[in-house]
This record gives sequence, structure tokens and C-alpha cells, in this order.
Amino acid sequence: MTSVHEVQLPPADRSWRTILRRRPFTHHNRLVAAVVLVNLCFTGWWDDAGRVTALVVANLAVAALIRQQLVINLLFWLATSAPRHWPLRVRWTLGKVYHFGGIHVGAATCATAWFLVLTAVTTIQGAPPFTLALTWTIMAVLGTLFVLALPGLRAKHHDLFERSHRFGGWTVLVLFGVLAAVSNPVFLWPLALVVVSVALPWLRLRRVPVHIVSPSPHVALVSFDHGVTPFAGSSTTVSRNPLLEWHSFANVPAPGRSGFRLTISRAGDWTAKFIADQPSHVWVKGIPTAGVGNIDKLFTRVVWVATGSGIGPCLPHLLAGDTPSVLVWSTRNPRRTYGDELVEEILGVQPDAVVWDTESQGKPDLVALAYDACRRSGAEAVICISNKPTTWKVVEELEARGIPAYGAIWDS
Repeated sequence: MTSVHEVQLPPADRSWRTILRRRPFTHHNRLVAAVVLVNLCFTGWWDDAGRVTALVVANLAVAALIRQQLVINLLFWLATSAPRHWPLRVRWTLGKVYHFGGIHVGAATCATAWFLVLTAVTTIQGAPPFTLALTWTIMAVLGTLFVLALPGLRAKHHDLFERSHRFGGWTVLVLFGVLAAVSNPVFLWPLALVVVSVALPWLRLRRVPVHIVSPSPHVALVSFDHGVTPFAGSSTTVSRNPLLEWHSFANVPAPGRSGFRLTISRAGDWTAKFIADQPSHVWVKGIPTAGVGNIDKLFTRVVWVATGSGIGPCLPHLLAGDTPSVLVWSTRNPRRTYGDELVEEILGVQPDAVVWDTESQGKPDLVALAYDACRRSGAEAVICISNKPTTWKVVEELEARGIPAYGAIWDS
């Protein structure tokens, strides 16, 4: 295996073009800004309650639909349909499709802002008491959801964020529907579309059996076989209490085999209890949904960089072999943690993988290892599946050296 000390990283590009790829100028934030700028074009409508209501409904619809699973899958299909002979610069940009959450954030923020304007206009114009009560109630809920979605609060109180957005979002839809019915029924149709969008995943809610193997107290390998074999690069949300919390994990289908697996590592109270309890059944809803791993289709060869249980999202792509790839996996004592069977399965399709045992070798420089893997293999891009600080570092440092790099952005 290559020693990290042998890898010589070229200096990072400090041009404006590279700086504008780093935080806070990510594609996610650019999309937020783009949605806000579009809305600013309509500021002349602020004193017309009907037009302001239309802007609220339009933004609510965009915010909800862009998070709909069918829409997400469509976006990924469109972006990854580009031929591999297209210029790398174009494919590099198309690979950022998973930043679509910026549209959700921008539209939800603008919907809240416009509803604040609507509340002021409705109050100034002296609307009937029932309409005023509905309007102020909706404004209070939207304001609460906006505050709880602020990055710092969301990260610190994620369970509260998730539950407030589920129940608060449903409350807003119901109350806004009533408000539209008594003031402007024409808006009931777009609201109905949003309701259908939100309800569709719940119509597929079901409790399914699972088989769990824990090679160590750190990880659970969960097998599903309930008539669904998802595509590589997709994820499934699971729950033990469907009204309170949901957790998304990458699906690991195996070629020629029905069903799929999830790799769940100890990363908090929910996962720790799941590994300890090993439930016989879990709840699932919706359909397998595309994720960042899908973008490997855009490139002739990729490097997968994973730490710990981040190997889970990489594994289906490694097994399928649709895109030639090289694996760099950093984890603590992989055989003891994940079991010989899983490690042998990985090495069976990636005999030249760089498997870095942090217990015996210490912490690696993943940027250097990824860069070296690209240089040796001729890979066009790197996909990193790790924790937030590591992912951001790998992505930003590699892109500063001219290598397209991708990883989760924790936007929800």
C-alpha cells in the first residue's frame, strides 16, 4: 500500500475561480441566492394581497416539490444522462446536482418572507377577525420553523428540527388551505398538488422484517428482502416510530440478488439503541431515492474515499462495477469492526483497494491518498463519504487542485 508520506501534493490553486468553489460559495448557496434574486424581481407587488398570496403559494410549492422523491430521482436522472465524452468542466458542474436543496432553502425562506408581508398587508387592510387569526397563526408557525432550521439550531437539536418541520409543515398546509378557501379559492389547486406531493411517500408506509448481524458493537448489517431491490446509489429511510423520527441510509444491493442491505454504525442515541436492540421489524416509506453516489455515472473512472461505515454507500457501486473505480477506505480494524465476510466481499471486487487501518497505522491524510489514487488510476473525480469536517476538507482541497470532488453537504 502507498505510504501517505510518499505522496507529494501539488500546491492548491488560489485563483478566484477556485475560491468561489469553497464555502460559502457552494452550488447549494448559489441556488439559494438565485431563488432569492428571482423573488426580489416581484417586490413591486408587496401591497397587493392577491399577488403576494400567489408568491407565497408558488414558493411553498417549489420548496415542497424539490424535496419530493420522484422529483429528486428525475433531477439525478437528467443530470447523469450526460455522455462521458462531454467536456469534464460540464460534467463537473452536472455532478453538483445533489445541491438541489438550495432551491428548497431559498423557496422556503422566500415563502416565509412573503407571508410576513401578507400578514402585514392583511392586518393593515383590516381583514375579518377569522382571517386575521388564521394569518397570524400561520405566520407564527412559519417563523418557528424558520428559526429551528437555522444551521446552528438544526445541528444541535436535529430531532426537534425534524419533528417540528413534519408536524409544523402539515399544520401550515391545513391552515393555509382553510385561508385560501375563505379568501381566494383559486390557490387551492396548487396547494392540493403540494399535499399530494407530501402524502405520496406516506402512502407507501409499511412495517417490514429485517435480519441483523452485528460483527461488532459498533455496526449493524441490516438485510431487507420485502420485494424491493433498489438501484445502486439510492437510499432508504427507516424508522422505529414513524411519526417521530426517520433516518436515511444508503442501500447496498448486490448484483443478481434480491433485496438489499444497510450498514448502520454507532453514531448517536438512535443508532446505538438500534444496534443493541436488533429489532425484528422496522418501518419504511416512499421509494429508493437517488443520492450523491449516483454521479459516478458522469465519469470514466472515479476514486471512492470512505471512512468507517461510509463504506456502505460505496459498496453497491463497487459491486456493480458500472463505473471503473478505486477505493480508499480508512477505518479502525476493518475485519474486527465489520467482519471478515464484508471485508472479503470488498477485496473481491477491489483487490487493489487502499484499506487504511487507523488502529495500527494512525490517522491518514485522506487528501493525499485520494490525490495519489487519482494520479495512479487516471480517475476523473473523487466521491467522499465521511463525516462533515473530513468530507468538506477532501472536497475543497481536491477541487483546489483541479480534481472534481463530491460529498454530502448536510443540507437537511
